[in-house]
Amino acid sequence: MSNNNQHSSSSISLLSGWLLLLGALTGLAPLSIDMYLPGFPAIEKSLLARAGSAELTLASYFIGLALGQLFYGPFSDRFGRRRPLMVGLVIYIAASVGCAFAGSIPELIFWRFLQALGGCAGMVVTMAIIRDRCSANDAARALSMLILIMGIAPILAPLVGGWIVTTLDWRALFITLAVAGTLGLLAVYFRLEETHDTSKEPPLVFSQVLLNYGRLLVDRKFIGYTLSGGLARAGMFAYIAGSPFVFIEYYQIPAQHYGWIFGSNAAGLILFSQINAWRLKNHDVTVLLSRALWLPAAIGVLLLISSLTGHITLPLLLVGIFCFVASIGYIGPNSSAATLATHGQNAGTASALMGSLQFCLATIAGFMVNLLHDGTTFPMAMVMAGCGIGAWGMHRWLIVKKIATSKS
Repeated sequence: MSNNNQHSSSSISLLSGWLLLLGALTGLAPLSIDMYLPGFPAIEKSLLARAGSAELTLASYFIGLALGQLFYGPFSDRFGRRRPLMVGLVIYIAASVGCAFAGSIPELIFWRFLQALGGCAGMVVTMAIIRDRCSANDAARALSMLILIMGIAPILAPLVGGWIVTTLDWRALFITLAVAGTLGLLAVYFRLEETHDTSKEPPLVFSQVLLNYGRLLVDRKFIGYTLSGGLARAGMFAYIAGSPFVFIEYYQIPAQHYGWIFGSNAAGLILFSQINAWRLKNHDVTVLLSRALWLPAAIGVLLLISSLTGHITLPLLLVGIFCFVASIGYIGPNSSAATLATHGQNAGTASALMGSLQFCLATIAGFMVNLLHDGTTFPMAMVMAGCGIGAWGMHRWLIVKKIATSKS
């Protein structure tokens, strides 16, 4: 059945069963990153691998996430939302079991790649389902609710992963993820309704898929909202990549206290996402996005100037990063909703391309922080500033300028 936009805003609440399920499915792929990070040393020791080799399994997972999204979009538009989602979950479960029984780092790299190919189905298809069910403003509210549901994962996942590694074994991490995937599969099969009518969809042809992606790439509004939201998120990824060195090595904060900094910033993002959901009741999604994009740009410039002049203090850095990350609670849901607003019938394809492009930007931001590493706060501040300015600039150039031109 097709439910396009038939659900009223009253159905967008934290207690909506379908929204709780989508939050769990969306968080499955990120959870597979956060939970196993504490197991790196144990993995290398168990598999008799050199130090640092476990990081290659993380890289293969990132590649799988970026590539996999491009496939699920067109498939979900052609065959509906439920079937591609269930196929992805089956792949995820099988790959998680494969990870648990891997006998070498190359084997684990292979299974992690497959795990990402399966897990990213939730990232793409859930976005398309929200677009099927909601208007632009309600979609942004729903995405804000998803952040609240998912927000606990980056706070608790490393702690849970560390407990599993120390009390059981690193292989138990992947068995736990396989169980989580199985529960998700059962929930989708028994509880999730189909939201996309495929009766009038043409056969899936590879050339047509490429044509659809090509049309999106030249759609000024699609690219404008995708890049503005993606660059802001990439700035947050630069913080994630650079903050362990900056706080633990540069400012000599004990490693056991780093989690409190990470958690407080995640809490700020969750808080702002809920303020955003509340304000969307009376404000248009595009208006709130436009008002929020100046914040990461201004904070990034402030941190960069402070770093270059040697006046960057720990309190200034903590407050600046908190505000930068919290602003993503506004920018993320609103940019995603605005991106998908005019692509209802092809929401899966649009969601896939948006996710893939934004994930590539985030990966590049993390790489640049490592490339510019000089033992100071400069690389992280530089990339955060570049991303913040880029997000604001892309929105002004591709969205605001287009609106102004059309009115003149």
